[in-house]
Amino acid sequence: MKKPSQPTLAEVRKWPATVSVTEAARAIGCSRAHLYERVKRGDSPVKTIPLGTRHVVITADLVRLLSGETHKTPEGETEAA
Repeated sequence: MKKPSQPTLAEVRKWPATVSVTEAARAIGCSRAHLYERVKRGDSPVKTIPLGTRHVVITADLVRLLSGETHKTPEGETEAA
């Protein structure tokens, strides 16, 4: 079975408002397990929404990360994506 290719930023911009952790991990270029572990630890590079026992990733935040935009931390400090 062929591994799906990593999507381009232009393709990610066309995704729905939320996507699975698996899809987000593919876009970032890391494993699903790694991204789930980061979500579990509370230091995910993208914002997620818990839905029962699973999480979905907010596509706008994924786009921010992939495009290298900065954002405000909860403490109000600016940090690079």
